[in-house]
Amino acid sequence: MSKKIESAYIVDDDSVYVYGLQKLIALKSYCHNILVFSNGLDALNHLKAVLLHDEILPDVILLDINMPVMDGWQFMEEFAKIDHGIEKKVTVYMISTSIEESDMLRAEKISDISGYIIKPTRIADLEKIFLPE
Repeated sequence: MSKKIESAYIVDDDSVYVYGLQKLIALKSYCHNILVFSNGLDALNHLKAVLLHDEILPDVILLDINMPVMDGWQFMEEFAKIDHGIEKKVTVYMISTSIEESDMLRAEKISDISGYIIKPTRIADLEKIFLPE
């Protein structure tokens, strides 16, 4: 049995999508501690503060590609720089409306990305994330 997901970050600028995703996660009781960021820079700054103050890192990050300020690809470039100093494994899933094969292949090549999910997110997708075998 896998460890329960205690904490997750949703990094996505679509407030309607985020609201629905939070409701779905809560409905299924997958995770009760969710922080939301509307762009990659806010999420990255928060992660750096968490590391600086030795606070608890998220188990999972659900990351959109297309966002203002810092998109998902830019976030992953910066995350890779700080990931080496993190003892805890933070699992990142790219969640996007993009059905472009180039985006899927790009995500596949980034070792820190555990999966690519096309929106809208379904319960089966969330089960793979929050209830891994």
